[in-house]
Amino acid sequence: MQSTQDSRIARVNGIAISGADEDLPPDELRNRACTELLRQAAQKAGLLSADDTQSADGLISEEAAVAIDTLIGQAVQVPEPSEEACRRHHAAHIGRYTVGQRARMRHILFAVTQGVDVNALRSRAEAVLIEVRAHADGEDPFPEAARQCSNCPSSERGGDLGWLAPEEVVPEFARAIFGQPDIGVLPRLVHSRFGFHVIDVQEREAGTVQPFDEVRGTVAASLRQQSFATALRQYVALLAGQARLEGVDMDMADTPLVQ
Repeated sequence: MQSTQDSRIARVNGIAISGADEDLPPDELRNRACTELLRQAAQKAGLLSADDTQSADGLISEEAAVAIDTLIGQAVQVPEPSEEACRRHHAAHIGRYTVGQRARMRHILFAVTQGVDVNALRSRAEAVLIEVRAHADGEDPFPEAARQCSNCPSSERGGDLGWLAPEEVVPEFARAIFGQPDIGVLPRLVHSRFGFHVIDVQEREAGTVQPFDEVRGTVAASLRQQSFATALRQYVALLAGQARLEGVDMDMADTPLVQ
Protein backbone atom coordinates (compact mmCIF):
# COMPACT_ATOMS: atom_id res chain seq x y z
CA MET A 1 0.00 0.00 0.00
CA GLN A 2 1.23 3.49 -0.86
CA SER A 3 2.41 5.47 2.16
CA THR A 4 0.74 8.71 3.27
CA GLN A 5 3.90 10.55 2.30
CA ASP A 6 4.00 8.96 -1.16
CA SER A 7 0.38 9.94 -1.79
CA ARG A 8 1.46 13.58 -1.76
CA ILE A 9 3.68 13.10 -4.80
CA ALA A 10 2.21 14.33 -8.09
CA ARG A 11 2.75 12.01 -11.06
CA VAL A 12 2.23 11.92 -14.81
CA ASN A 13 1.82 8.36 -16.08
CA GLY A 14 3.61 7.15 -12.97
CA ILE A 15 6.54 9.59 -13.28
CA ALA A 16 6.97 11.83 -10.23
CA ILE A 17 6.94 15.57 -10.89
CA SER A 18 7.18 16.64 -7.25
CA GLY A 19 8.87 15.49 -4.09
CA ALA A 20 7.06 14.18 -1.02
CA ASP A 21 8.37 17.12 1.02
CA GLU A 22 7.29 19.79 -1.50
CA ASP A 23 4.17 21.88 -1.06
CA LEU A 24 3.84 23.42 -4.53
CA PRO A 25 1.15 25.88 -5.61
CA PRO A 26 -1.27 24.55 -8.28
CA ASP A 27 0.24 26.69 -11.06
CA GLU A 28 3.73 25.26 -10.47
CA LEU A 29 2.37 21.71 -10.44
CA ARG A 30 0.54 22.33 -13.70
CA ASN A 31 3.68 23.78 -15.28
CA ARG A 32 5.67 20.69 -14.29
CA ALA A 33 2.90 18.42 -15.55
CA CYS A 34 2.82 20.22 -18.91
CA THR A 35 6.57 19.79 -19.30
CA GLU A 36 6.39 16.11 -18.40
CA LEU A 37 3.49 15.48 -20.78
CA LEU A 38 5.49 17.05 -23.61
CA ARG A 39 8.67 15.19 -22.65
CA GLN A 40 6.86 11.86 -22.69
CA ALA A 41 5.17 12.74 -26.01
CA ALA A 42 8.60 13.50 -27.48
CA GLN A 43 9.80 10.06 -26.36
CA LYS A 44 6.73 8.42 -27.89
CA ALA A 45 7.37 10.25 -31.17
CA GLY A 46 10.94 8.95 -31.26
CA LEU A 47 12.43 12.41 -30.79
CA LEU A 48 13.97 11.64 -27.39
CA SER A 49 15.71 8.62 -25.96
CA ALA A 50 13.59 6.36 -23.77
CA ASP A 51 16.39 6.56 -21.20
CA ASP A 52 15.85 10.30 -20.66
CA THR A 53 14.34 11.16 -17.30
CA GLN A 54 12.93 14.23 -15.58
CA SER A 55 13.96 14.95 -12.03
CA ALA A 56 11.26 15.33 -9.36
CA ASP A 57 12.07 19.07 -9.10
CA GLY A 58 10.85 19.63 -12.64
CA LEU A 59 14.22 20.04 -14.34
CA ILE A 60 14.70 18.42 -17.76
CA SER A 61 17.78 17.65 -19.80
CA GLU A 62 19.02 19.82 -22.66
CA GLU A 63 18.18 16.96 -25.03
CA ALA A 64 14.61 16.91 -23.73
CA ALA A 65 14.25 20.66 -24.21
CA VAL A 66 15.39 20.38 -27.85
CA ALA A 67 13.09 17.39 -28.44
CA ILE A 68 10.10 19.25 -26.97
CA ASP A 69 10.76 22.23 -29.25
CA THR A 70 10.87 19.88 -32.23
CA LEU A 71 7.69 18.12 -31.11
CA ILE A 72 5.80 21.39 -30.74
CA GLY A 73 6.99 22.51 -34.17
CA GLN A 74 5.57 19.33 -35.68
CA ALA A 75 2.35 19.05 -33.68
CA VAL A 76 1.28 22.67 -33.32
CA GLN A 77 0.63 24.27 -36.69
CA VAL A 78 -1.27 27.54 -37.06
CA PRO A 79 -2.57 29.17 -40.25
CA GLU A 80 -1.47 32.59 -41.45
CA PRO A 81 -3.97 35.27 -40.37
CA SER A 82 -6.06 36.72 -43.18
CA GLU A 83 -5.95 40.35 -44.23
CA GLU A 84 -9.49 40.79 -42.91
CA ALA A 85 -8.58 39.31 -39.51
CA CYS A 86 -5.54 41.58 -39.27
CA ARG A 87 -7.58 44.68 -40.06
CA ARG A 88 -10.23 43.72 -37.49
CA HIS A 89 -7.56 43.19 -34.85
CA HIS A 90 -5.95 46.55 -35.61
CA ALA A 91 -9.29 48.34 -35.34
CA ALA A 92 -10.28 46.55 -32.12
CA HIS A 93 -6.93 47.18 -30.38
CA ILE A 94 -6.13 50.65 -31.62
CA GLY A 95 -4.48 51.53 -28.31
CA ARG A 96 -1.70 49.00 -28.96
CA TYR A 97 -0.85 50.74 -32.19
CA THR A 98 -0.81 54.28 -30.84
CA VAL A 99 2.55 55.90 -30.22
CA GLY A 100 3.32 58.85 -27.99
CA GLN A 101 0.36 58.44 -25.64
CA ARG A 102 0.90 59.22 -21.98
CA ALA A 103 -1.22 59.64 -18.89
CA ARG A 104 -0.60 61.51 -15.66
CA MET A 105 -2.05 59.45 -12.86
CA ARG A 106 -2.01 58.47 -9.24
CA HIS A 107 -3.00 55.24 -7.56
CA ILE A 108 -3.65 53.44 -4.30
CA LEU A 109 -2.21 49.93 -4.24
CA PHE A 110 -3.62 47.15 -2.09
CA ALA A 111 -0.80 44.62 -2.45
CA VAL A 112 -1.51 40.90 -2.62
CA THR A 113 1.16 39.27 -0.48
CA GLN A 114 1.68 35.74 0.76
CA GLY A 115 -0.97 34.72 3.28
CA VAL A 116 -3.22 37.72 2.68
CA ASP A 117 -6.99 37.21 2.62
CA VAL A 118 -7.62 38.28 -0.99
CA ASN A 119 -11.38 38.62 -0.60
CA ALA A 120 -11.01 40.82 2.45
CA LEU A 121 -8.35 42.88 0.67
CA ARG A 122 -10.61 43.35 -2.36
CA SER A 123 -13.48 44.45 -0.10
CA ARG A 124 -11.22 47.00 1.57
CA ALA A 125 -10.06 48.30 -1.81
CA GLU A 126 -13.67 48.56 -3.03
CA ALA A 127 -14.58 50.60 0.06
CA VAL A 128 -11.72 53.04 -0.59
CA LEU A 129 -12.70 53.27 -4.27
CA ILE A 130 -16.23 54.29 -3.30
CA GLU A 131 -14.86 56.77 -0.76
CA VAL A 132 -12.58 58.62 -3.21
CA ARG A 133 -15.25 58.67 -5.96
CA ALA A 134 -18.02 59.98 -3.71
CA HIS A 135 -16.29 63.12 -2.48
CA ALA A 136 -18.00 66.50 -2.68
CA ASP A 137 -16.91 69.19 -5.14
CA GLY A 138 -13.74 70.91 -4.00
CA GLU A 139 -12.63 67.99 -1.84
CA ASP A 140 -9.83 65.64 -2.79
CA PRO A 141 -9.58 62.66 -0.40
CA PHE A 142 -7.27 60.73 -2.75
CA PRO A 143 -3.87 61.90 -1.37
CA GLU A 144 -4.79 61.11 2.24
CA ALA A 145 -6.32 57.76 1.28
CA ALA A 146 -3.11 56.89 -0.58
CA ARG A 147 -0.95 57.86 2.40
CA GLN A 148 -3.11 55.80 4.76
CA CYS A 149 -3.80 52.73 2.61
CA SER A 150 -1.40 52.33 -0.30
CA ASN A 151 1.37 49.73 -0.25
CA CYS A 152 3.34 51.61 -2.91
CA PRO A 153 6.24 54.04 -2.22
CA SER A 154 4.17 56.63 -4.12
CA SER A 155 1.94 56.80 -1.02
CA GLU A 156 4.36 59.39 0.35
CA ARG A 157 3.39 61.60 -2.61
CA GLY A 158 -0.33 61.01 -2.22
CA GLY A 159 -0.21 58.21 -4.77
CA ASP A 160 1.26 60.41 -7.52
CA LEU A 161 2.93 58.39 -10.33
CA GLY A 162 3.54 61.31 -12.68
CA TRP A 163 3.42 60.91 -16.46
CA LEU A 164 3.66 57.32 -17.72
CA ALA A 165 3.58 55.66 -21.15
CA PRO A 166 2.13 52.19 -21.82
CA GLU A 167 5.55 50.57 -22.07
CA GLU A 168 6.48 51.86 -18.61
CA VAL A 169 3.81 49.88 -16.76
CA VAL A 170 2.84 46.20 -16.56
CA PRO A 171 0.51 45.03 -19.39
CA GLU A 172 -2.57 44.55 -17.22
CA PHE A 173 -2.16 48.10 -15.91
CA ALA A 174 -1.65 49.48 -19.42
CA ARG A 175 -4.77 47.75 -20.76
CA ALA A 176 -6.90 49.43 -18.11
CA ILE A 177 -5.47 52.92 -18.63
CA PHE A 178 -4.59 53.48 -22.26
CA GLY A 179 -6.58 53.51 -25.49
CA GLN A 180 -9.59 55.23 -23.90
CA PRO A 181 -10.58 58.81 -23.04
CA ASP A 182 -11.59 58.45 -19.36
CA ILE A 183 -10.40 61.12 -16.94
CA GLY A 184 -10.82 60.88 -13.18
CA VAL A 185 -11.01 57.95 -10.78
CA LEU A 186 -11.71 54.79 -12.75
CA PRO A 187 -15.05 53.22 -11.76
CA ARG A 188 -13.57 49.75 -11.14
CA LEU A 189 -10.53 48.35 -9.40
CA VAL A 190 -7.64 47.36 -11.65
CA HIS A 191 -6.19 43.95 -10.78
CA SER A 192 -2.50 43.54 -11.62
CA ARG A 193 0.20 41.06 -10.60
CA PHE A 194 0.90 43.40 -7.66
CA GLY A 195 -2.62 43.57 -6.28
CA PHE A 196 -5.67 45.84 -6.54
CA HIS A 197 -5.33 49.44 -7.71
CA VAL A 198 -7.59 52.44 -7.28
CA ILE A 199 -6.53 54.66 -10.18
CA ASP A 200 -7.09 58.35 -10.84
CA VAL A 201 -6.23 59.50 -14.38
CA GLN A 202 -5.61 63.24 -14.16
CA GLU A 203 -4.47 64.12 -17.69
CA ARG A 204 -3.95 62.37 -21.02
CA GLU A 205 -1.92 62.91 -24.17
CA ALA A 206 -3.63 60.93 -26.90
CA GLY A 207 -0.65 60.12 -29.11
CA THR A 208 -0.81 59.17 -32.81
CA VAL A 209 -2.43 56.06 -34.28
CA GLN A 210 -0.13 54.07 -36.58
CA PRO A 211 -1.93 53.29 -39.87
CA PHE A 212 -2.63 49.63 -40.55
CA ASP A 213 -0.28 49.47 -43.53
CA GLU A 214 2.62 50.59 -41.32
CA VAL A 215 2.07 47.90 -38.70
CA ARG A 216 0.67 45.08 -40.85
CA GLY A 217 3.61 42.78 -39.96
CA THR A 218 3.31 43.46 -36.25
CA VAL A 219 -0.44 42.80 -36.30
CA ALA A 220 0.02 39.52 -38.19
CA ALA A 221 2.74 38.42 -35.74
CA SER A 222 0.45 39.16 -32.80
CA LEU A 223 -2.37 37.08 -34.29
CA ARG A 224 0.00 34.22 -35.08
CA GLN A 225 1.21 34.21 -31.49
CA GLN A 226 -2.36 34.15 -30.18
CA SER A 227 -3.25 31.25 -32.47
CA PHE A 228 -0.10 29.37 -31.49
CA ALA A 229 -0.79 29.81 -27.76
CA THR A 230 -4.36 28.54 -28.21
CA ALA A 231 -3.24 25.54 -30.27
CA LEU A 232 -0.49 24.67 -27.78
CA ARG A 233 -2.99 24.72 -24.90
CA GLN A 234 -5.27 22.44 -26.91
CA TYR A 235 -2.41 20.05 -27.63
CA VAL A 236 -1.36 19.84 -23.97
CA ALA A 237 -5.02 19.35 -22.97
CA LEU A 238 -5.23 16.47 -25.45
CA LEU A 239 -2.10 14.88 -23.98
CA ALA A 240 -3.53 15.35 -20.47
CA GLY A 241 -6.77 13.66 -21.54
CA GLN A 242 -4.79 10.61 -22.65
CA ALA A 243 -2.57 10.49 -19.55
CA ARG A 244 -2.87 9.16 -16.01
CA LEU A 245 -2.51 12.13 -13.70
CA GLU A 246 -2.11 11.96 -9.93
CA GLY A 247 -2.06 14.91 -7.57
CA VAL A 248 -2.45 17.60 -10.24
CA ASP A 249 -5.54 19.12 -11.88
CA MET A 250 -5.38 20.09 -15.55
CA ASP A 251 -7.71 20.96 -18.38
CA MET A 252 -8.24 17.86 -20.50
CA ALA A 253 -9.56 17.09 -23.97
CA ASP A 254 -10.47 13.86 -25.70
CA THR A 255 -10.75 15.26 -29.21
CA PRO A 256 -7.96 15.93 -31.73
CA LEU A 257 -6.19 19.26 -31.90
CA VAL A 258 -8.31 21.89 -33.63
CA GLN A 259 -6.31 23.79 -36.23
